[in-house]
Amino acid sequence: MYAIVEDSGTQIKVAEGDIIDIDVRDLEKDAASITFDRVLALKDGDGSATLGTPYIDGMSVTAEVLEERLGEKIDVIKFK
Repeated sequence: MYAIVEDSGTQIKVAEGDIIDIDVRDLEKDAASITFDRVLALKDGDGSATLGTPYIDGMSVTAEVLEERLGEKIDVIKFK
């Protein structure tokens, strides 16, 4: 079973047990989970799929926050 959720303009395919990276957001200090309420599609284990127009009403995906970390440092060089 997996779902496709939208977060910050990107579509992410998630299944139970997946570890994903998402964009920075303002969370409370002790936030333990994030809820994604923009679910685009859901596929069950038996092969049936539910598609939203554009989102599935009443469907949400909850994820546990494991850690906050910084990405790789990017060097920007401008030539004139």
